[in-house]
Amino acid sequence: MSEGKKMTSSRRHQLKSMLLQIATKWLEEEKREVAAAKEAYMAENCPAPDLSGDVAALTEVCKKLHQTIDKIDEERYDIEAKVLKVNKEIEDLRLKVVELAGVKKPALKKVRMSADAMLKALLGSKHTVNMDLRANLKQVKKEVKEEPTEAVGDWRKNIEDKADRKKMFESS
Repeated sequence: MSEGKKMTSSRRHQLKSMLLQIATKWLEEEKREVAAAKEAYMAENCPAPDLSGDVAALTEVCKKLHQTIDKIDEERYDIEAKVLKVNKEIEDLRLKVVELAGVKKPALKKVRMSADAMLKALLGSKHTVNMDLRANLKQVKKEVKEEPTEAVGDWRKNIEDKADRKKMFESS
């Protein structure tokens, strides 16, 4: 349709209702086809049991039916277990793909701007805040420690004193 011509609401409503009617017809046909296919499969693979006969024959038929039901249940359980395992593997692989891809962070642009200029840009020209942080710092003078040279003194004398102490401990 061209841009100039628009569909009226009554026409749009009529078309929608027609589409819904057609869709419901298709769904009903599909349900009938599925039911017919199911009946055909059951007639082909599961013939009706012969219920004529004595009690022993009927019990034998029941035992066979139970055995087939058990086999089918085991197969169903095995298939369900395989499906669960495969679904878990798929989920693990999806998580690995997400981890490997990672989150891409955009590259940041380098901006050269002083703190005063940033505050002016953020707060506007009304606010004049001085961000000269160095002016607020205290001035600290370094003190030079002078160690007395006498303490360093003669190291031989210090060793002799320690040797005398050693002798005191050995003699006792």
